[in-house]
Amino acid sequence: MKDLVYVTGHKNPDSDSICSAFSYSEFKKKTTNLPVIPVRLGNVSQETKFILDYFGVEAPQLLETVKLKVEDLEIDNIEPVLPELSLKNAWNIMRDNHLKSLPVVGENKRLKGILSISNLTSSFMDILDNKILSKSNTSIENILDTLEAKSLYINDSCKTFKGKIAVTAMQPESLKEIVDEGDVVLVGDRPEVQQALIDIKISLMIITGSHELASELLEKAKANGVTVISTPYDSFTASRLLLQSIPVGYVMATDNLISFSTDELVDDIKSVMAETRYHSYPVTDEDGKVIGTISRYHLISNQKKKVILMDHNEKGQSVDGIEEAEVLEVIDHHRVADFQTNNPLFFRSEPIGSTSTIVAKCFFERDIQPSKEAAGLLCGAIISDTLLFRSPTCTEQDKEICLKLAEMAGIKDVEEFATEMFKAGTSLKGKTVEEIFNQDFKPFKMGNVKVGVAQVNTMDIDGFMPLKDEMLGYMNSKAEKDNYDTVMLLLTDILKEGSQILVAGNRPDYVEATFNVKLEDSMAFLPGVLSRKKQVIPPLTSAVNSMK
Repeated sequence: MKDLVYVTGHKNPDSDSICSAFSYSEFKKKTTNLPVIPVRLGNVSQETKFILDYFGVEAPQLLETVKLKVEDLEIDNIEPVLPELSLKNAWNIMRDNHLKSLPVVGENKRLKGILSISNLTSSFMDILDNKILSKSNTSIENILDTLEAKSLYINDSCKTFKGKIAVTAMQPESLKEIVDEGDVVLVGDRPEVQQALIDIKISLMIITGSHELASELLEKAKANGVTVISTPYDSFTASRLLLQSIPVGYVMATDNLISFSTDELVDDIKSVMAETRYHSYPVTDEDGKVIGTISRYHLISNQKKKVILMDHNEKGQSVDGIEEAEVLEVIDHHRVADFQTNNPLFFRSEPIGSTSTIVAKCFFERDIQPSKEAAGLLCGAIISDTLLFRSPTCTEQDKEICLKLAEMAGIKDVEEFATEMFKAGTSLKGKTVEEIFNQDFKPFKMGNVKVGVAQVNTMDIDGFMPLKDEMLGYMNSKAEKDNYDTVMLLLTDILKEGSQILVAGNRPDYVEATFNVKLEDSMAFLPGVLSRKKQVIPPLTSAVNSMK
């Protein structure tokens, strides 16, 4: 469906990002006619998987980009043709649909060639080749259809014809000079000529003017294996039409074919079209089957994908191609940074602990009860974002709404549910440093300074320490590769109510100034620091701005 509205959280999605997108999609379905669908921009974390599995919800589908793809355009859904189709029928299709080319496919519907008007023109200009029926393996079915002929006798052992084409306009005794055994011959109603041709054992006799063959000659034709058909056309017209019975597979282009798949980006195919001069190009689906054609005029489109942003409003954290999409709404609880749109939109941002709290309020304000699944996901996300109400970002609204949702979702003991959820989500066993770092990483722009901050909740900071040097190596390479001034990792221990911080990049002094600490081995413990949003980014921004 081309008019889908994607409801999406940020890259490296956390529980709030996934759960708020799922639940807000349910809210929009209950209150609007919008065809909304929740999506995610990355892998589901262990914590989020615990929440989804607990309530029997599948993870939203992965969305890689909102840039326009071929599948988003109104392509020409022309049925491709088989190589056996006659030129006459191919031309009728092209004429009736105002096409200049047709894709040709095999029985599996995969591209074999392209038939263009230039191919047709070449075939009709090549009038000196009187063996073209033989070379093209033209079938008797094509000839019957093209000449609108009826069969008087078909030699089933000879469905294609290896001889040359001849039109008889001479006496019977002269035939042997121009007609050979196995030839295809157009003849009128002269019995003596018909008999002579049968005696020569031509392969196909085409009788013009709707004439018949005498019964005794027909029996002789059968005995000699001569196929006999009768066409209503005169000899001149029939000889011209006969060329149109040639199968398209004989004249189609087969070299250097260019086609596009439905999942290719429009930007990419534009450059290919700019370097080639074909009028249209075949389009294939995900299985490689041809489903239509696309031309340059299809690229002139004002179509934009529509998105609703959840739990973020910064371009760097959003889906690839967001600048080409139409943002309809933003539901968030973070700072407003570099966000701008071309059109007015609904923007709801509140200084509370979780975007999922805002989504729950949307339900309650409209006196709509979320489903048990949505209530459970919202509850789990609020617990995650507020660290079970321990985070300084947590408000009374978060706690009150979370407990209300827990009752709707059938969670009898919130503390027990939270413990199991955090235990599932904070295990680092078996994970690579890349997986650990990127499970909740966000980039930030602070003027001309670029900062990256990852946060991982864990109940075992000491268990992480053997990975410290490897992690710092990975962080430094990321800083160098992506031009970050500072890269940070917060290992947040909910029970100890603090975070171990690892710092990489060329400006560790930003971190030391922000938290008034001295880094040792690129590390420091920050007591009481649990929230990246409230306790890290605001003071870090102030420190960066003051040190420029």
